[in-house]
Amino acid sequence: MSTRNFDALFAPKAIALIGASDRPASVGEVLARNLFTAGFKGPVMPVNAQRTAVRSTASYRTVAELPVDPDLAVVATAAPGVPRIIDELGRRGCRAAVVISAGFEEPGLRQALLDAARPHLLRVVGPNCMGLISPHRGINASFAHLTPRAGDLAFVSQSAAIATAVLDWADVREIGFSHVVSTGEMCDVDLGDLLDHLAVDARTRAILLYVESITNARKFMSAARIAARAKPVVVIKAGRSEEGARAAASHTGALAGADAVYDAAFRRAGMLRVDTLRELFEAVGTLASGIRPAGDRLAILTNSGGAGVLAADALSLHGGRLARLSEETLARLDAVFPAGWSRANPADTRGDTPGGVYEEALTAILEDGGQDAVLVMNCPTAIADGADAARATIAASARFRRRPVLTCWLGERAARDSRRLIAARGLPTYDTPDASVRAFLQLVDYRRNQDLLMQTPAASLVGDVDEAAGRAVIADALSRGRRVLTEPEAKTLLAAYGIPVVRTLTAASPQEAGRIAAAIGFPVALKILSPDISHKSDVGGVRLELDTPELVEEAAGQMLRLVAERRPDARVEGFTVQEMIRRPRAHELIAGVSTDPVFGPVVIVGQGGVAAEIIADRAVGLAPLNMSLASEMIGRTRVSRLLAGYRDRPAADLDALAATLVKLSQMLVDHEEIVELDINPLLADETGVIALDARVVVEPPKGAGRSRFAIQPYPDELEGALSLRGGRALRLRPIRPEDEAALIDMMERSEPEDLRLRFFAAMNRIGHAFAARLTQIDYSREMAFVAQAPDEPGQPILGVARLIIEPDEEAAEFGIMVRSDQKGRGLGYALMQAILSYARARHVGRVYAEVLAENRSMLRMAHDLGFTRRTHADDPGLYHVEIDLRAGS
Repeated sequence: MSTRNFDALFAPKAIALIGASDRPASVGEVLARNLFTAGFKGPVMPVNAQRTAVRSTASYRTVAELPVDPDLAVVATAAPGVPRIIDELGRRGCRAAVVISAGFEEPGLRQALLDAARPHLLRVVGPNCMGLISPHRGINASFAHLTPRAGDLAFVSQSAAIATAVLDWADVREIGFSHVVSTGEMCDVDLGDLLDHLAVDARTRAILLYVESITNARKFMSAARIAARAKPVVVIKAGRSEEGARAAASHTGALAGADAVYDAAFRRAGMLRVDTLRELFEAVGTLASGIRPAGDRLAILTNSGGAGVLAADALSLHGGRLARLSEETLARLDAVFPAGWSRANPADTRGDTPGGVYEEALTAILEDGGQDAVLVMNCPTAIADGADAARATIAASARFRRRPVLTCWLGERAARDSRRLIAARGLPTYDTPDASVRAFLQLVDYRRNQDLLMQTPAASLVGDVDEAAGRAVIADALSRGRRVLTEPEAKTLLAAYGIPVVRTLTAASPQEAGRIAAAIGFPVALKILSPDISHKSDVGGVRLELDTPELVEEAAGQMLRLVAERRPDARVEGFTVQEMIRRPRAHELIAGVSTDPVFGPVVIVGQGGVAAEIIADRAVGLAPLNMSLASEMIGRTRVSRLLAGYRDRPAADLDALAATLVKLSQMLVDHEEIVELDINPLLADETGVIALDARVVVEPPKGAGRSRFAIQPYPDELEGALSLRGGRALRLRPIRPEDEAALIDMMERSEPEDLRLRFFAAMNRIGHAFAARLTQIDYSREMAFVAQAPDEPGQPILGVARLIIEPDEEAAEFGIMVRSDQKGRGLGYALMQAILSYARARHVGRVYAEVLAENRSMLRMAHDLGFTRRTHADDPGLYHVEIDLRAGS
């Protein structure tokens, strides 16, 4: 992952245009016009072997003739010659290039382009892209038909046509951009790189993405999670349908994963996904308002019953809930509304409602607090002034700044001024009921996704696991040349991870099946045992409630005949006999794992049974999971409403179900060989869960290990011990999200001065968001080691050393803190040695930090460890300390 040389891309001092032209309507002519007229302050140097001038500016025959070394080059020449041009640019010191040229389908040509750029560390956007626009810098290095106005939205698109369409749409609406980038084929610079840069770009308030496919899921997820913590990231993903996904793959030359997995990835990264380009920009405006509803309950205040019904319908249709108004609030509304009003939510004031009534009614509803947001709606009438109602709404909402209020002034001419008035006061406003409700639910989704980033999960450990037993089952199957575990083998694997399974025995013949059934006890279930049959019931391979040995033998014989008739190609190895589980109030679920071609291992849960594929009620989550993430997955299924209990049916044990998903996730971490696993049905009721049937597909490991996960699992291999002076042994391990409480305890037991020296500010209160940011880290981008005291109650954290690796992985910043009462015992020195060893293992070149001049103990330790130091250029009270880990290696 790298943002190396992005300063040359987004803030160049000189630009070369290779393939510049004056030929009307040519790409070279449009590029030249855009570059020369966008307002760039530095030189723009055309290169064209056939021309002496382009747009009345001297043109150069070759790159070698350029009078100034360009930072950025725009290349629009025939594809076969582009690698040579890139090499020439690199030799001239050029550090970034936007390759507009298409036609890189020829085998080896893309790689030749990369090979030409690599020795010079030259970054390439494209090929086959629209280009790059940075209005604040006066750069339009694209063939777009216009230069957008400067603004604070960054738009990154994998499609050139979509990019130009968005520019046209935004121009009419006076929307400005900080940057617009068309990524094209992403041979070098990709979405992850751009997200890394835009996350820290001061001119960018929000990031908009048009995505067709992800080529490096791990890089994308890592960058997306960093960006989404810093600012809103809104994404529209093409290819939701099977046909659309195939079209996207054909268009980009990359493999498109299942849409449900993309959805899970965007959610896990804290981004907001929308369905249309219009929603893309609406969402930015809504998020910019800063309102964040805590839940999905909406109260509606309207002067039109019909508009209120439309909003209520849209809310119900898309998963929101109408808030319930209390009797006290209804009584207050009785006093201000005309007789015969709806006395319900939506609260219909009728069409002749003056502004004063709006203000009183909205005040009453906001003081109720039984809703998560209020939608105020107004339809134009000749009797009441919509602008008066708008001013009243603004006045009431201003007194309740922490209560989310959205508005919808329907119509066009009559409502236009009211919407402008409302928008000027920072309230989100829309022109239709469905757009209003959609915006509210986008806020709800965004809040939930951000909560997934900032959650504090309960302990995600899976308890006692017999990893060796699971490994033995898998190894035995693979040694026999089998990719599908038998049902008994699959259940042995599940049992090794503490997942309850029904007792299951195997029989080679109908007669043996009868004897085993008698030993187990009646009634029993009988199933065909075949590595070639996944859905046993489809071929008559399942019989239930058999209560005598004779019935078992008869059923087994009939099963053999049916399988021979319906699946003559299937190998039959016998039968499984299992006790019948009687849980009449249990729900049939499906739980399992799969391997997505883009995002790697995923976990699935939903409604099970023989009709699971038809019902298609499933939630998908990226592994690894913890209890909070697993619970959130369950909540996204339709069957979760049944699992919560209804009528005389008690709620299922949702913790047991969530724990099962976490165990499946851990299975994926421990066993690279598992590529697919289905538990169907998994019974769930108030007593827990139990797996009745399971299918597991394995394959020999490919050596990918944990790199196959889009989100790196907890690196337990880094756990170890730490020895201090005097012989005291501490536990050293990477930090976990569930360490939040222990980390807060460590900081609260430290002196305020020590906290100030570490965080450069007084810390009066350590809040959840701050502590969550320190404990919920991306292990591929950051590492924090905690030192625990195993000999003290609760094993408190005594110290933390942290390393934040820059996107290009060339350098990393460290931070360290030791609990005040533990200082002077060598703990800080030991933690620094541990974090430096980790940096060396990650091949980080330089480790540095900014240290306050008064932090003498830190400066002394840095000196002892071999760090150099210099006074900070902008602050004499600050030192920059740095160590070159490559020196002497």
